[in-house]
Amino acid sequence: MQDSPIERVFGFRDHASLWFSLGVGLLVIQVGAYLVPALGPGAAAFAIVVGSLLGAAMLGGVAQLGCDRGASSASLMAQTMGPGFARVPVVLNIVQLLGWTAFELVVMRDGVAAMVEQATGLKAGWVPVVATLAFGAMLFGLASGSMVTLVRRFIGRYGLPLVIASLTWLTVQFVGTAQALPGGLASVLSRPGDGSMSTVAAIDLVMAMPVSWLPLVADYARHGRLAGPDGRGRRSAFAGTLLGIFAANVWCYGLGVLVVSTVPPGDSLVNLLLLAQFGLVALGLILVDEMDNAYGDVHSGAVSLTWLSPRLGEITWGRALTALAVVAAMALPMHALEPFLLMLSSVFVPLFGVILASLAFGGAATEKRVDWPSAAIWLVGVGAFHAGPQLWPTLGSGIPSLVITLALATLVRRLR
Repeated sequence: MQDSPIERVFGFRDHASLWFSLGVGLLVIQVGAYLVPALGPGAAAFAIVVGSLLGAAMLGGVAQLGCDRGASSASLMAQTMGPGFARVPVVLNIVQLLGWTAFELVVMRDGVAAMVEQATGLKAGWVPVVATLAFGAMLFGLASGSMVTLVRRFIGRYGLPLVIASLTWLTVQFVGTAQALPGGLASVLSRPGDGSMSTVAAIDLVMAMPVSWLPLVADYARHGRLAGPDGRGRRSAFAGTLLGIFAANVWCYGLGVLVVSTVPPGDSLVNLLLLAQFGLVALGLILVDEMDNAYGDVHSGAVSLTWLSPRLGEITWGRALTALAVVAAMALPMHALEPFLLMLSSVFVPLFGVILASLAFGGAATEKRVDWPSAAIWLVGVGAFHAGPQLWPTLGSGIPSLVITLALATLVRRLR
């Protein structure tokens, strides 16, 4: 199975604006809030910068692979493990992308319900239903169009400035709130943590958001311009992806820490954001930007389904995934299923450790239908990821499993 011909038009700005926009989201801000009070704001800031840099570098590395080879994520899996075995992670990826699309719809509809209640006092059961159907219809329309056009004409020109403006406004508001507290912002930043999370585990948690995009990044980076003699194409894919996701992750995690450090505990983060001056407008812009996260999942799922069965094409598969996601968002307890989705996503950290070690710097694609050494290393990495909390609780899960798979896959590559 091979990827169909594609446009190679993305430059540095396209990569950077896409991944900044995809990296911004309410979920990222909420996860950032988990770092406090386990860590003090100062220690949390250190973990945010280091974790974001590590995660962004890994994402950029896979983006460069996808750009160099013009290969989708499914194709990179096949080049590493063979097309026969690659069906396993490809199908798992499609399942998790369907789940995350439904979860994004739930996040957006819950945000709308909170905004409606804040603005009008109305708390009715039909509001989430209407919001889910409305966002589903918007997503269906996006899935029916061109991804390249969406990235280059909407996200880069309009979406990105709006989301930067909303993040800037919320940041200024909560910095002002911190300044009004006794001792000001410096006092807030110097608070100690309660020690319930180690710095390494916090770095692991911060890495989780950038690396959660690993199964998607090549589906977009393969549209990067072909590299010239100076290698500008591959450098723009790597640098643009790294810079975009790094900036978004640092900003959103930092905003989450800032919000929970400056307000009394007990309320949801969405309600806390709404309490800021013009918070309704800023949150509304973030919710609009959340749509491209859902679209990112749908498009990548459609690319993987087209790799498995090219007869229907990406647009038809994208529409079908959107319809299934709307049904799932309406019928399933998505917040209860979030731990399952996180568990499913965990298999891709060690998987892309194997892919990077096997294919980076000109590594040859396997000629076997099933490359058992690579498949075995992946399974060892998955086991290490889930055994991590028991074996090395202070180190987290992602970093140890990534190190193990990178080391083993590099060893196998050298032996070959």
